[in-house]
Amino acid sequence: MPAIIKVNNLSKQFKEINAVDDLSFTVEQGDVYGFLGQNGAGKSTTIRMLLTLIKPSGGEISIFDKNLSTHRSDILKQVGAVIEKPDLYKYLSAYDNLAIFAKMSGIKADKKLLMEQLKMVGLDERAGSKVKTFSQGMKQRLGIAVALVHNPQLIILDEPTNGLDPQGIADMRNLILHLSRELGKTIVVSSHLLSEIELVANRMIIIHKGKKIVEGKVAELLDPSKSLVQLETVDNVAAREKLLQTNWAASLQNNTVKLQLKMNKEDVPALIATLVTMQVQVLSVDPMHSLEDYFLSLTTQPGHVESFAN
Repeated sequence: MPAIIKVNNLSKQFKEINAVDDLSFTVEQGDVYGFLGQNGAGKSTTIRMLLTLIKPSGGEISIFDKNLSTHRSDILKQVGAVIEKPDLYKYLSAYDNLAIFAKMSGIKADKKLLMEQLKMVGLDERAGSKVKTFSQGMKQRLGIAVALVHNPQLIILDEPTNGLDPQGIADMRNLILHLSRELGKTIVVSSHLLSEIELVANRMIIIHKGKKIVEGKVAELLDPSKSLVQLETVDNVAAREKLLQTNWAASLQNNTVKLQLKMNKEDVPALIATLVTMQVQVLSVDPMHSLEDYFLSLTTQPGHVESFAN
C-alpha cells in the first residue's frame, strides 16, 4: 500500500524538554493506525505537528507525497481531525453546526448530504436538537461528522474516547471501523485505551518519552508465537544465568529487572520443565499477549527499540 504519512526524524523541543525525539514512522493507505503512549509520551505534540498547529524543531513530514511545510494548504484540504473535545456551537442544532462548518470548508452541501453525514454518526434523529443537550459521546460523533463533511482521505483522531461511557466507547469503535471498512478512510487514532486500539487498529506505533519503541502490524506484534512470558522465581538473577546456558538463551529479553522470554505460548510447559530440571524455584508464570501487557512490557524497559515487518 502507498504511504499516506511519512515522518522522518521528527523532533520538538519546549525549552529543555524533548517532547518528540527523532521520531520516524509511516502510515499506509487504508490503515487504522494506532498511536500509543503514556501521558506525556509526545502523542498529542506529534499530532499537532501533523496538523501544522505547532512547528517542528527538526525533521520532515510528508503527507500524500507532499512536504507539509511547503504544501500545507493542499494537504489539509484532504485531512479531517478531531483534537480532544470538538469545538461546537452549543446553542445551535447538530444540523446547523454541520452546515456552518461545511460552508467554512468551502463545501456546497445540500440538506440530503448533511443528513447523510449525521446518519453515518448516528445523529440523524437528533439533527434539530441543540448541541448543549448532547452527551459527550454525541458531541464526539458530531465532531467526527464535522471532520468528514469535506470528504477527506485522512482522518486524525486524538483521544476520541476521552470522557465517554462504555456505550459511547463502543459507538466510537464501531464508527471508526465503519469509516475504515465501508468508506476506505485512512485513520490515525491516538488513545490511552489500549484494549480499544487492539480492536480497531491494523498497524500501530508505541512511543515513550518522545521516542519510537515499536512500530508494526498489530497481528504480528500480538502473534502468540511472539508472546512475552514473564517469570518470577526465587532468584531471577540466578535463573537468568542458568537459562543463558540453555537453548532458551535466544528467547531471553534484555531486561535486568524482569525475567522475560519472547516465545510461543505453547512452549511454556517445556520451559518450566527446563527450570525444574535446573532446580529453579518458579513462583509465577505470566504469558503477556494482550496489547496492554505488551505496551507495559516495552515502556518499562528503558532504551528498548524494536522493529517489525510492515
